[in-house]
Amino acid sequence: MTGTPAPFTPEPFTAADYEARMRRAAEAAADAGLDGVLVAPGPDMVWLTGYAPPADTERLTLLVLAPGRDPALVVPTLEAPDAAGAAGAPALTLHDWTDGKDPYAATAALVGASGRFGISDNTWALHLLGLRRTLPHTDYVPLTEALPMLRAVKDAAELERLAAAGAAADATYEEIRTVRFAGRRETDVAADLADLLRRFGHSQVDFTVVGSGPNGANPHHEAGERVIERGDMVVLDFGGLLHGYGSDTSRTVHVGEPDAEEREVHDIVRRAQEEACRAVRPGIACQDVDRVARAVITDAGYGEYFIHRTGHGIGVTTHEPPYMIEGEEQPLVPGMCFSVEPGIYLPGRFGVRIEDIVTVTEGGGRRLNTTSRELVIVD
Repeated sequence: MTGTPAPFTPEPFTAADYEARMRRAAEAAADAGLDGVLVAPGPDMVWLTGYAPPADTERLTLLVLAPGRDPALVVPTLEAPDAAGAAGAPALTLHDWTDGKDPYAATAALVGASGRFGISDNTWALHLLGLRRTLPHTDYVPLTEALPMLRAVKDAAELERLAAAGAAADATYEEIRTVRFAGRRETDVAADLADLLRRFGHSQVDFTVVGSGPNGANPHHEAGERVIERGDMVVLDFGGLLHGYGSDTSRTVHVGEPDAEEREVHDIVRRAQEEACRAVRPGIACQDVDRVARAVITDAGYGEYFIHRTGHGIGVTTHEPPYMIEGEEQPLVPGMCFSVEPGIYLPGRFGVRIEDIVTVTEGGGRRLNTTSRELVIVD
């Protein structure tokens, strides 16, 4: 049992931290043959600047990073005071625009008449089309395509936050396995998971998957009104953000005693997850982690029932590059963090998934989740 995680209050990131990130992004853009990077409100902007403007506003806010130029932020005048108070603001030049003026003209002066730019994936189509209209000789490529590894390698402070988030998720699992499952709805258990994540420090709960019986064969089943019964296998997958960094863990429990097949399938997934975690080390390709997990499941005769990638990166979002999937040849390097989560899903019957967050170290890999991966019996 992990118990309650030790209190953790991280030191805030500084203006120098954000300045270094923006400089790194501009340099990476140059190395990728880009003329710069344009970042709309969302996780990329928060990571680069510490500024979290409203993501649902129709008013253009855009961070402009280019090699050899000072970072600049185009921002609505009414949002300028908040932008100026952000942790990374000392490294930024603010260019505000007022309602009734053309924000794309203000951006054009920073971008230039032509060029190829990386642009954050969540940029509104309204703004991308506005830029194309104002700057017809510019071209744009999504950031996850142009600079997929921008946020992938975490520094020591980020790893501390991810470890704390993992410990809070572990404590949540230790508590949830003591509650009653039989006779309750999936939504009831999901609500318990959300409450526990918040109790252990999460400021944001992103998902609480509770897939009981046949619902467990759907990897992204949303908790529903199905009443959990004795004899059910139950997939639990939950996570969110703590101190701005993500948690994501999965365990599969059984209500009452499992039968021989259920134990066998769970053990296959456990071995696949164990072997994949052991394979993590600097220099191997992301796809190699997927291959190791998939080989165990395929050799056991269940390959067609492993229907998703083995893992995804995690950081300021719970899903981000790199991805552990066939075809991803990006080599692992120390500081990368990602999930290792193989599964078997038998349609109409049950599913099993086991997931840990793993960080690459100089000598191999370190799991940020440490709860038991054995099949746990719950009431």
